[in-house]
Amino acid sequence: MQITELQNYKVVKSNDIIQKSRFNLQLQEQKIILYLISKIKPTDIELKEHTFLIKEFCQVCGLDDDNGANYKYIRQTLKNLRDKSIWVTLDDGLETLFAWIDTVKMDKQTGQVIIKISDMLKPYLLHLKEHYTQYELLYTLAMKSQYSIRLYELLKSYEYQHKKLFKIRDLKRLLFAENYTRFPDFKRKVLDIALREINNLSDLNVTYIAIKQGRKFEEIEFRITIKNNLDEKMTTWTKINEIIDS
Repeated sequence: MQITELQNYKVVKSNDIIQKSRFNLQLQEQKIILYLISKIKPTDIELKEHTFLIKEFCQVCGLDDDNGANYKYIRQTLKNLRDKSIWVTLDDGLETLFAWIDTVKMDKQTGQVIIKISDMLKPYLLHLKEHYTQYELLYTLAMKSQYSIRLYELLKSYEYQHKKLFKIRDLKRLLFAENYTRFPDFKRKVLDIALREINNLSDLNVTYIAIKQGRKFEEIEFRITIKNNLDEKMTTWTKINEIIDS
């Protein structure tokens, strides 16, 4: 699938579900959810069942669409996704647990998959007039770290501020990376990999500084700029295409 075609796939989410949620999804699980969200039309008044071919999804996500094992792989990934949930903090401070998807139907003969996103997510995906984030799906497709996609979304939602300060413990919590208790490990295995992919494969340029309080790193400040230069955009699209094609 060509870059020009992928640019038509837009992901639109309320900032609340980006900034106030916690979830632990593997890389392909995240890509499936984003792919489904990109199928939602601005005119939709309900979350509908979406039908797509496994072959089409493989092409979009850079998987080998001629590999017969992909049906089994996608089937297991969808089962895992159906069994997982997302914590969302509501305005009253309560954390509420939502399912990602309501139903999954698969037809092995036709290679079709029919999925319906959970109706609980409707307020965060439909009729968004303000406080939302929109980006092109293609900017997540070549990423290979589950933390890259999640951090990209977070930073994209704060793009208009040009910078964002996080307490490290809060950022770890949002990324579901609390198992990296030592900052050097968090920096090496989460931050540096994610920022390299974001800078190389998305529409953002991001830098950060880690801030100490006493002898311990406690905060991280990100500086966020959008790639407006056409040459820079072309370079990014070329890198995405190369990774997906390979």
